[in-house]
Amino acid sequence: MRIVMDPEPLGIPSAPVVSPQELKRWGDAPTSQHAKVGVPGGARGSHISPFLCDENINHKLVLWEGDITCLQVDAIVNSTNEAMNDKNPVSDSILLRGGPRLYEDIKSDIRECRTGEVRVTQGHALPARYVIHTVGPKYNIKYQTASENTLHMCYRNIFQKAKEMGLQSIAIPVVNSLKRNYPPDQGAHIALRTVRRFLERHGNSFHTVIFVVDKVDLGIYEVLLPLYFPRSQQEEDAARYQLPSDIGGPEGEPIMPDRQIRIIDNPQHTLHADDETLSLSPHLEITLGDAGTFAQMQADPDRQRLLGERPITDPIANIIIQELEHQERYEKLLRRSKTEDLTEVSGIGCLYQCGVDRLGRPVVVFIGKWFPFNKINLDKALLYLINLLDPIVKGDYVITYFHTLTSSSNYPSFSWLREVYNILPYKYKKNLKAFYVVHPTFWTKMMTWWFTTFMAPAIKQKVHSLPGVEYLYSVMSPDQLEIPAFITEYDMTINGLRYFQPGATT
Repeated sequence: MRIVMDPEPLGIPSAPVVSPQELKRWGDAPTSQHAKVGVPGGARGSHISPFLCDENINHKLVLWEGDITCLQVDAIVNSTNEAMNDKNPVSDSILLRGGPRLYEDIKSDIRECRTGEVRVTQGHALPARYVIHTVGPKYNIKYQTASENTLHMCYRNIFQKAKEMGLQSIAIPVVNSLKRNYPPDQGAHIALRTVRRFLERHGNSFHTVIFVVDKVDLGIYEVLLPLYFPRSQQEEDAARYQLPSDIGGPEGEPIMPDRQIRIIDNPQHTLHADDETLSLSPHLEITLGDAGTFAQMQADPDRQRLLGERPITDPIANIIIQELEHQERYEKLLRRSKTEDLTEVSGIGCLYQCGVDRLGRPVVVFIGKWFPFNKINLDKALLYLINLLDPIVKGDYVITYFHTLTSSSNYPSFSWLREVYNILPYKYKKNLKAFYVVHPTFWTKMMTWWFTTFMAPAIKQKVHSLPGVEYLYSVMSPDQLEIPAFITEYDMTINGLRYFQPGATT
């Protein structure tokens, strides 16, 4: 990599300048070792991937872990807040190296930027000619679609502005952030599909697009990039099974089929599935500030007119209905879990809380051998899970899963795991700090990798495989761990009697 020194304003330490020509292009990077891994399911197993292998696009793309202020490109992106004074490592670094003139431009000329919009300043002391500023959304499960639309507009507006200005190279960090509660994996999906669709239409306008990520996001992008930018026929084929069901519209925008305007000749006629539809999503620019008015809106204007109800005039009246329904579904399940008889599940003893770890976080234990997946009432199993975990997940917690002596009858199906994962609110994933798998087998490691890679990348870095019980004692006191006797007995046979085994139960 060619690095030259760039003179800085007085009082600001010099920093290297990195030429994008020296960075490895995505198309030149080794293809995924796991491209063959794929479990057919749903509509994703189509004959043609929605994102074809395109060598020209792949050669424009760079995935890079580094300091965005070092890149000598036409423009870099600064993700900030509406007041343009957000405190985050990337924004702080850009303002520091850009110097006082950049700060003055922001303070006097821009002053503010609405969520989802962009503003442009000169780069001043930065190696980049321009800085494109944008404001990512805050995430709230009740307004999930509003957040997704706004994040999509952030990325689309960035590239649209760069195209209008004739900029050919751009470096963009992760716009969504955990600081604003945005799930990193969901944000990555929106970013990648939006950029992919834009390059498909306007790729000739750019010769370099650099995704600048930190260590946390690097793993997520390494996993998801092959789905939207496959580098081989093998990766393209694998993506058919690994892409999520929602791949967005023609521009990567979120699409909700039940939130489209239906055009019918006679409103008295029954609405059919083949009615012509007009999607509003590409034309909507939504900010979270509008969310307060959404709660007063009702559903389906056609239905209201047919029933003689007051019609809705706002075209985005249904924008959060699905999120509200998702939350209502969880709350309904929570209420059921408090009223229904769940003794047939709780009596099995496969899931329980047992003490806290060394940081005072509750420890939830799951005994794989005692989970009779093929015989248990799965609806009641889900209710018991929600009833047990809902009060725990309000704060940080950890899960310890013992795979000891399990058999195929104990293995839950991927479809059920996916359904449970999607039903549980984001607080379950956010506040989970560690997931320990004790006595894993090759099957466990493979399935855990697949699930956390393609279905739950948000928790991928939190999963740890441990060969024995003793490895848990560095993170939790032995007297805080209550486990069945067969686990300690099995552990002694494979690891030897090298440590005291307290807390065993019969």
